[in-house]
Amino acid sequence: MENTELKNLWEQIKSELIKVLPESAHPWIYPLEVSGYDKGVLTVVTGQMMGRDLLRKNHYQQIVDVIKKVTHNQTADFVIIYDEKAAKSLKKENEKFQKKITESKLKEQAMENLSNMQSASNLNLKYKFENFVVGKSNEFAYKVAMAVAQNPAKKYNPLFIYGNAGLGKTHLMQAIGHYTIFNKPKLKVKYTKTEDYVNDFISNSRNSKDTIENMSKFNKKYTNIDIILIDDIQFIESKNKTMSQMQHTFDSLYNKGKQIVITSDRIPKDIPTLTAALCSRFEMGLMVELTPPDLETRIEIIRKLAIDNDLKYTEEAIKYIAMNYDKNVRELEGAFNKVSAYAEITNKPLDINLARDVLKCTEFSEEISLDKITNVTAEYFEVDLSDIKGTARGQKVSLARHLAIYLAREITGKSFVSIAEYYNKKHTTIMFAHDKIKKELPLKRDLAEAVREIKQVLKVI
Repeated sequence: MENTELKNLWEQIKSELIKVLPESAHPWIYPLEVSGYDKGVLTVVTGQMMGRDLLRKNHYQQIVDVIKKVTHNQTADFVIIYDEKAAKSLKKENEKFQKKITESKLKEQAMENLSNMQSASNLNLKYKFENFVVGKSNEFAYKVAMAVAQNPAKKYNPLFIYGNAGLGKTHLMQAIGHYTIFNKPKLKVKYTKTEDYVNDFISNSRNSKDTIENMSKFNKKYTNIDIILIDDIQFIESKNKTMSQMQHTFDSLYNKGKQIVITSDRIPKDIPTLTAALCSRFEMGLMVELTPPDLETRIEIIRKLAIDNDLKYTEEAIKYIAMNYDKNVRELEGAFNKVSAYAEITNKPLDINLARDVLKCTEFSEEISLDKITNVTAEYFEVDLSDIKGTARGQKVSLARHLAIYLAREITGKSFVSIAEYYNKKHTTIMFAHDKIKKELPLKRDLAEAVREIKQVLKVI
């Protein structure tokens, strides 16, 4: 009998054996290899000595009956032989199999450990570096956050991230935590909202017989860690006792060389009633600002959301949403979620018509560039554009320059760093010019009138 024919015969017999033999015998049947079929005698080989003995003792007649049935030979018989080479081969296969099982279990255990660490750290799974869309408005903050994640407490400590709501402060902060958990699992990470920290402190510091023990547990909870992520620190204002405790937490971590990351909607000195001690501590590291994303970044954010949600879309629709929602990322995502929900429910593509019908925006709010703001301001004051961007110090030019800088910040929301790059100035000079106009506006009617008229030309009123 040819080899192929022999194998086919054995597959038929093995298939029938699986049907008639108990499940306890199956592990001994599967590894059997057919060796020959001669004069009605089927010879099979096994590398399992115990399997050979058990099949002979307990299932010999059942196996013979199946062979007779398949071969239509009522005098058929079978022989099962133990083979040392097969045994060695089987041992290697078993070792490989066991190794795979072990690796699989280790991987499962690692993922379970990571999941537990994320839960203990209070992190949201979606806030990672890989799904943070980087643009001009947030590139510096992103790079700094990544540097902190890669080398905690080495350079920027504390890291203070500030900016208006919905710009990605929490995302960047938690991305640091996730990066640490996946790449430095021995480090302990804790994320807390300031409100939760305040409430936790109040509940543990109430006068009772367990107050000392409770406060000891509270201190361990917030200081026996390697990286602390404190969100929305502005909510600590006016809470004197909590601010005192926060100072203790800060000092304890900092003195032990632990990384501190804080977010706020404003810089420390603009948080009312924040103690001078905390203010100086928050400012001693690096402060980075997040500003509203530019049009290009907003388009990329919407495009990524559409791709992640497996939605068909047109570039025109993406641009329509991006141009009409320019204040923050949260508002932008909200507009996309509304349109995408209609697209899914109605089974329509995400095109410009659907976007217009759902969002009902009156018209495209065209992006106002720094060039346009500077040109309009220069024309208003009748000075040369080159003077505003240059080093001329005349009173008229200086006022036009300061006003252009103020409007650039207020209208576009760009960071002081990016505005400084445009005007070829230091960012501290830009901050000074902006703050100067901001303070003088309520006091000088002619200045307020100039701002109003320039904004009318720019069509932002």
